[in-house]
Amino acid sequence: MGTAHTITNIPMTTDPILTMSQWLSPGFPVGAFAYSHGLESAVSDGLIPDANALTAWLLDVLEHGTGRCDAILLRVGYDDPEAADAHARAFAASAERLQELDLQGRAFCDTLRATEGFEMDGLAYPVAVGFAASQKGVPVDIATALYLQAMLANLVSAAQRLMPMGQTDGQLVLNALRPVVAEVTAATDGAGLDDLHSSAWMSDIAAMRHETLQPRIFRT
Repeated sequence: MGTAHTITNIPMTTDPILTMSQWLSPGFPVGAFAYSHGLESAVSDGLIPDANALTAWLLDVLEHGTGRCDAILLRVGYDDPEAADAHARAFAASAERLQELDLQGRAFCDTLRATEGFEMDGLAYPVAVGFAASQKGVPVDIATALYLQAMLANLVSAAQRLMPMGQTDGQLVLNALRPVVAEVTAATDGAGLDDLHSSAWMSDIAAMRHETLQPRIFRT
């Protein structure tokens, strides 16, 4: 007969990482798999034909577009979710970008209200992640870095369903972007809402064009 085991020796220093890994995993019910952030339109238009093009596209999103903006919104949402939420919605570049922020954020809030007892409702997704991290005592730098990594992983997964790119190439894309996740995390330390700006125009236009794309498999 087997012996029952109780996990009691995990160091407390690993808890923030375990917490964020759970919240940002593909199994957490925010429906991230249904959103391509305009990638579906870009692939359909021939703008992203291969893994190299995908890496360059995601690099711009991370450094100059939604990645950087979400990092700032998460950081501000850590202490001031109301102001961050209002700016997140006003700053959304298209109807589908707002849909991504809103629906994923609502699902995230609903799940943590049910599982953690957090009093949070209807916050934009990066703001909700930041506020939840503060309630759980997760350091904001860890929350920011893992949020960005999860965002990229989801977009690579979406690209693998849209174009002939295998799992190994997908991991190579993530490997190439990993140092940039660390750079953007560090660069947004101390940034506030006045620092929000975006120049990833092609990504924004692709998100707008997706609103009328047919046929399509992603919501955005």
